[in-house]
Amino acid sequence: MKLSLEYKIREPKVKLDKNPLLLLLHGYGSNEADLFSFAEELPEEYYIISARAPYDMQYGSYAWYAINFDADQNKFSDNEQAKTSRDLIAKFIDELVHNYPIDASNVSLIGFSQGSILSYAVALSYPEKVQQVVAMSGYLNLDIVADDYLKNTLSNLRIFASHGTVDQVIPVEWARKTPAILENLGVAVTYKEYPIGHGVAPQNFYDFKNWLVNQK
Repeated sequence: MKLSLEYKIREPKVKLDKNPLLLLLHGYGSNEADLFSFAEELPEEYYIISARAPYDMQYGSYAWYAINFDADQNKFSDNEQAKTSRDLIAKFIDELVHNYPIDASNVSLIGFSQGSILSYAVALSYPEKVQQVVAMSGYLNLDIVADDYLKNTLSNLRIFASHGTVDQVIPVEWARKTPAILENLGVAVTYKEYPIGHGVAPQNFYDFKNWLVNQK
């Protein structure tokens, strides 16, 4: 079965008529195996699908969009590539719902770093396709959200956001601005910080897993 993105899948261990979906979106320079290492620890009733980003950086590394440097070593994101990936993820969700017995009303995105930034963009642009987001070590970049997103009904979205207080890749200050923006949009948000760098602390994993289980 050839879909828009390459992926790894763990079928639900508890089969329902339609099962909920956890779609894992890795960070810049990683691949679909990275977050898939969580799969066995996640609730048994979910389809767990880990997608590979579309831009190949060689040697098993992939990106959702390029990060470029100017002459002064300032980083900037390729927002056009990011928007293309945003729409590709939305299309991929539709393909998964079409090809597997997935409950389209119970789709969660779990993103790390660049995958987290994309998760926010997909959820605000396509809230009819996504109900829950776990956004780890990322931030909300409104430049890559659909232009007309304010027309969307966002009040059904629920977001768990987390960040390391000593993150050397994405400053925690960027993440701290996100909850207020989301709350102003009517989105329910839980925000937590952990005393770590750019990674996922065991407590972070435990907290988001509990949060997911309690969304039912």
